[in-house]
Amino acid sequence: MKDLTIISADSHMVEPPNLWVERIDSGYRDRAPHTVKGYQGQEGEWFVGGSRPNPVSSMFGTGVKGSDLPEFLKNTFEAAPKSVWDPAERLKEQDIDGIKGEVLYTSYGLLLYGLEDAGLRRACFRAYNDYVAEYCSHNPARLVGVGMVDLDDLSAAVEEIRHCADKGLRGVMIWSYPPPDRPYSIPDYDRFWASAQDLGMVLTFHIHTGYNGVGVERNRVVSSFVTLPVQIMQSLTDMIVYGVFDRFPRLRVVSAENDCSWIPNFMYRLDHYYEEFRFSEGGFEGGPRLPELRMPPSEYLKRNVAVTFQHESGDLVDFTRRFVGADSLIWGSDYPHADGTWPRSREVIAKTYAAVSEQDIRKMVGGNIARIYNMSIN
Repeated sequence: MKDLTIISADSHMVEPPNLWVERIDSGYRDRAPHTVKGYQGQEGEWFVGGSRPNPVSSMFGTGVKGSDLPEFLKNTFEAAPKSVWDPAERLKEQDIDGIKGEVLYTSYGLLLYGLEDAGLRRACFRAYNDYVAEYCSHNPARLVGVGMVDLDDLSAAVEEIRHCADKGLRGVMIWSYPPPDRPYSIPDYDRFWASAQDLGMVLTFHIHTGYNGVGVERNRVVSSFVTLPVQIMQSLTDMIVYGVFDRFPRLRVVSAENDCSWIPNFMYRLDHYYEEFRFSEGGFEGGPRLPELRMPPSEYLKRNVAVTFQHESGDLVDFTRRFVGADSLIWGSDYPHADGTWPRSREVIAKTYAAVSEQDIRKMVGGNIARIYNMSIN
């Protein structure tokens, strides 16, 4: 399908090292995230000031083999592609990859969700949101920015999502899983859900954006990555069974970089356990009861949630499609991260998903993304 329109639903910015030092509110400048060469005697350049220090080059290792990553991580920001700071170069990278546009998430900003100081966290998010809006203004048809919003203060969160919308961003990332004492089941969040719905802003649960920061332990990288979708299951379950999507039927949520093939079993468990145990919710302690939903829980997943996929086999994606429907699946390249498919995205899609019908593949790698983010792609 040479005329296939491909859009990445999950690509990334790689913020310049001086972004927060230069742009953050002056009251937080002395604590702004920044980069340090040779941090604590370690080789390479490190991003410092988030929930933990992180090698700068870990955010732009696209095309690097896994076995070569340890050595590559010793690089400085100077090894980053030009597209990092120049949106015109970004469009060239898209053309090389054979894609028409990208939905852009933060990179180093993922590390900031674990900041303990809420004021500093909000200031960092505002500085990034203004930066990504400026970057995407170069070509809003092909560069779709997603901001960051902190839900610690819901009045400030409503103000920030409106600010993002005014700046031309199409969505925001929120906690992929909130603090245990403030689950998404509680009604406190309703004014934020209402604002997102009214503004047409897509909410994203992106990997590594839990309330306590990056969800990968350095000494347990593989097991950490394998189990990350569990956090998304919890957040989506609370929103669905406690009626968030009943109250806000036009609210749109995207699960980004958590894969998709867990969805069929998740749908089964949603429906089965809601029906079997919803009258037992709250127990004998008088906790909150579940509302009577207008539809089976899995139908809200189909209607209100979209899920990204990247490397999963054609069989797994097609299996998932048969349960959730093609309209709920969206492909992403993860450019320029090490797990990305650039510059072979078109080749990867053609080879991996050859068995999927042409009508559905057109939806999953382009049409759905354009619809969800209101993109006009020729």
